[in-house]
Amino acid sequence: MWVPCPASPIGRRSTILFPIASAGTPVASTTGAVSPATAKTHTITLLPGDGIGDEIMDATVKVLEAVASRFDLNLSMTSALMGGVAIDATGEPLPAATLDQCRSSDAVLLACIGGYKWDDLPRATRPETGLLALRKQLGLFANLRPAKSFEQLEGASSLKDEVVNGVDLMVVRELTGGVYFGTPKGIDTDPSTGARVGYSNMIYHDYEVQRIARVAMDIAMKRGKGVVSVDKANVLEVSQLWREEVIKVAADYPEVDLSHMYVDNAAMQLVRWPKQFDVMVTGNLFGDVLSDCASMLVGSLGMLPSASLGDGSGPGVFEPVHGSAPDIAGQDKANPVACVLSAAMMLRYALEETDAADAVEAAVEAVLNAGWRTGDIMSAGKTLVGCKRMGELLVEAVSAGGK
Repeated sequence: MWVPCPASPIGRRSTILFPIASAGTPVASTTGAVSPATAKTHTITLLPGDGIGDEIMDATVKVLEAVASRFDLNLSMTSALMGGVAIDATGEPLPAATLDQCRSSDAVLLACIGGYKWDDLPRATRPETGLLALRKQLGLFANLRPAKSFEQLEGASSLKDEVVNGVDLMVVRELTGGVYFGTPKGIDTDPSTGARVGYSNMIYHDYEVQRIARVAMDIAMKRGKGVVSVDKANVLEVSQLWREEVIKVAADYPEVDLSHMYVDNAAMQLVRWPKQFDVMVTGNLFGDVLSDCASMLVGSLGMLPSASLGDGSGPGVFEPVHGSAPDIAGQDKANPVACVLSAAMMLRYALEETDAADAVEAAVEAVLNAGWRTGDIMSAGKTLVGCKRMGELLVEAVSAGGK
């Protein structure tokens, strides 16, 4: 079933259809007063996924509606199945129809996938396998995870204020290589002893390291011009290759200050003095761990967006860092901000709508300044709200110009 959203609160024409119950149905959207002859229509695939996904996606879509109306953007959004809900409906975590739809889009906005219900399934049919396949099939080799402290939330971090004040770093994680994709891998029986043995292969080709290093260098050139490459070159041959190739790429960026750090030291330094980092570039496994570590600098996973990008020939995937939180699903307790900020990254990096992205980020700041908090970032003297109300507040802030 599909119904039109309520009229935009800022008075401009807004006709957008969103799903009520069914998934995988096209959503025809026309937002703003722009002539179709002059305005580009941005096509977006929405993947609500599992757990709290429906709740945070609903809030985020309403924010996108508001920003589209304010800036006269044409957004065409289509919902599709992925993750556990896709397994239940089709037997596959990433149905072919969903992948085809993503490929034909300008961008993909993913909420979250997974949950206890599907944890005991064979590896090939788990929700997480669908996410890995999506990244691989779309060629999304670069994952960008910003960790920027919010002045309003510094008390929410488990670290001292003087440690996290002013933190603004970007973790650039290689996404389609390394131990998650390397072969051979499996679980077998040692014929000589009868013992079970599990094995995985951490492997990188030079070109994989070179392209992610260039992404990090390019980002650093627009920031503080500092890159820390994280590896384990003292014991891993694959990390020795990684370091050598990063050094080669850095020669093309003489303005960038490149340094190297072993992964164990990097984890320690993130909690000891995170402000020393500008851009951190690392492999798939190390990046998975370090980016989650960095997330706690800002107080909650519920505040952190991410972008997964390729070579520009296809769409990127934008998603919050947090998981599906099945323990609070359907209870209106989720924090939608990370998903909303992921939409802002989508507007900035995929759709090149910088003003709209700035407006969404300003709205988040405005709502936090006003003292509104979801449970994960709640502190004394602030006002507790649920996911739905937080989304409404963000819509109001976008429509009011972030005031």
